[in-house]
Amino acid sequence: MGVTLGRRGFLRGAVVGGGAVAFAGGLWQSAAGAAPAQPGVGPYGALGAADGNGLRLPAGFSSRVVARSMKQVPGTGYVWHSAPDGGACFPDGDGWIYVSNSEVPLVGGASAVRFAADGSVTGAYRILNLTQINCAGGATPWKTWLSCEEYDFGLVYETDPYGNKKAKAHPAMGRFKHEAAACDGDRKVVYLTEDQRDGCFYRFVPKTWGDLSKGTLEVLVGDGPGPVQWKKVPNPELWLKPTREQVAGAVKFNGGEGCYYADDVCYFTTKGDNRVWAYRAAEGVLDIAYDDDLVTSGEAPLTGVDNITGTAGGDLYVAEDGGDMQINVITREGVVTPFLEIVGHPDSEITGPAFSPDGSRLYFSSQRGASGVILGTGGVTYEVTGPFRA
Repeated sequence: MGVTLGRRGFLRGAVVGGGAVAFAGGLWQSAAGAAPAQPGVGPYGALGAADGNGLRLPAGFSSRVVARSMKQVPGTGYVWHSAPDGGACFPDGDGWIYVSNSEVPLVGGASAVRFAADGSVTGAYRILNLTQINCAGGATPWKTWLSCEEYDFGLVYETDPYGNKKAKAHPAMGRFKHEAAACDGDRKVVYLTEDQRDGCFYRFVPKTWGDLSKGTLEVLVGDGPGPVQWKKVPNPELWLKPTREQVAGAVKFNGGEGCYYADDVCYFTTKGDNRVWAYRAAEGVLDIAYDDDLVTSGEAPLTGVDNITGTAGGDLYVAEDGGDMQINVITREGVVTPFLEIVGHPDSEITGPAFSPDGSRLYFSSQRGASGVILGTGGVTYEVTGPFRA
């Protein structure tokens, strides 16, 4: 039986064991006794009134709608998919590309929008077809997009954001309810989250870095906060017992969601308990970076934690599934505060946050839009431009 990290049990262990979460690497700076992120004044100030696109933004930032579900992407003949979900940006000459999954059955897949250096849209196209419930994923250092299927026998598909190569399935990365992926080039592994109430946190160790067709799937094992280790999953591809149940002592997480790696730390979120976890890879230690139950004053600004990304400067951006329909920033100084809010989409979720390669533009979607219906025309994909700090 795996170890389930109950909220109160984790907090007691963190305090009693002297393992209170500290910022590590480029985002969390190690400091004895440092606490999880707390509400405070962020680097951009308060949110203003909703703009013409229904976004509340700090002063100096502006928005535009890039695409709407089941309508042609402006400037192209391509019809954007329903239920836009996980996304990432890739450099493309002087411009860039934003890819986005579609979280619908049977025809999910993924699409891409190409931008010129001035931000104008120059094209849109399909990069993955006829897959199921493509939720989140992750970018690789070799500039491919890992699109993850979120169902019990789901696969990871490696796709070409540039639209030149055929997508490939990678069964060796496991068949389970995949959510997100993050590449750790330092250890040459790919971290994977699982969207189950008793899901696990995995890493895939490819036989050759840059080729994900062969390798070993491992699961995180331990007693909760503090030192953890990895053990091989015996049957990641063809199984009668789900991957999350195959290894004794596997740590269980309540609804794994987004995943982001930077500076020896893999951050991942769990929606069932509103946490942002921090796996300190170099030390082999599991910590927690944010928990809405650990907010010591006022109301927790971040709930419904979901997709996550970060900046080169060391800030995390966490999207909400429900909550207040906000993207919150967790700063490198340990402050958590709203960065933006979508007004009038109470039955939707924010998905796919990703920065352009130069860090000046943030892309994301309201998956179901104002309608709240996952299949149809509700989804909206946005761009926000402004003085993001370095």
